[in-house]
Amino acid sequence: MSPQVTGVAVPQADVDAIVAFVAGVQHAQQNALPDAFMSGFRQDAFWTTAHGKRLTGYEEISAFTHKVLPGTIDHDVTATYEVEHILFVRPDVAAVKVRQRPVTRDGKRLDEVFQGQADPESLVAANPDAVPGTPLYVLAKDDGVWRVAAAQNTKVIDPETLAAG
Repeated sequence: MSPQVTGVAVPQADVDAIVAFVAGVQHAQQNALPDAFMSGFRQDAFWTTAHGKRLTGYEEISAFTHKVLPGTIDHDVTATYEVEHILFVRPDVAAVKVRQRPVTRDGKRLDEVFQGQADPESLVAANPDAVPGTPLYVLAKDDGVWRVAAAQNTKVIDPETLAAG
């Protein structure tokens, strides 16, 4: 699925590069590769995890990533990442809305448990690994390469959003 693209006009190559960037994030996350994950960050970046931990600067983000990411390779659950919307604020700055869906290692979607439920919120406690994410990346293009300047990774807990899937 192609993302919605808004904002200032940019070459298709920039849209493609951002979609490829997010695919690289997915690959690094699914394969627990902290160095590959960190290759997408500016030195002055900041990141807020899905649980609200704020990390400032490449070194702090890297230390956290190298601590937690390698241990995820043994988890039964990982995630897919799909670019939904890119807002080009300027030709070299983009806000990127990502849909993060929890999946088993063999690709079975877990968030479907919430779809169409009258009260999906009640299922969250029983299915914590099935809760999807809705990251927002602010990317900056430096020397022709898109990198994270700021990011917020948020868990979806809004009942309407969970039920809609």
